[in-house]
Amino acid sequence: MPDQVRLVMPADPEFLRLARVTAMGLASRLSFTLDEIDDLRIAIDELLFGLMGTRGRPGTVSMTYSVHERSLEVVGTGAFDDGLPTAGLTELSELILDAVADEHALTTTDGAPSFRLLKRRIEV
Repeated sequence: MPDQVRLVMPADPEFLRLARVTAMGLASRLSFTLDEIDDLRIAIDELLFGLMGTRGRPGTVSMTYSVHERSLEVVGTGAFDDGLPTAGLTELSELILDAVADEHALTTTDGAPSFRLLKRRIEV
């Protein structure tokens, strides 16, 4: 079973830094390169903005970071109080995520919006 770190934060863009710093710290443990860590940071931003919009929403985002031998998987789930639909990803966000992430998805299951991100370490 992979090591896991859980983070619950307000669905407010001011807290995105916490999500990024956590991902960056865990990626450093996996010996990701600086470029890979920067890709991860960009992917976290795009997916969180897709989940909660650029202005945030009332509620929380729960994130689980799973540290595998050669990859970092991040799953985020929104619990919002406003009942509005998820902002979703723009076409540009999809292109960016395709370029910086190995796998990504933003979905809604049983009314709960969530995302999944997988970033693998490049072997040299």
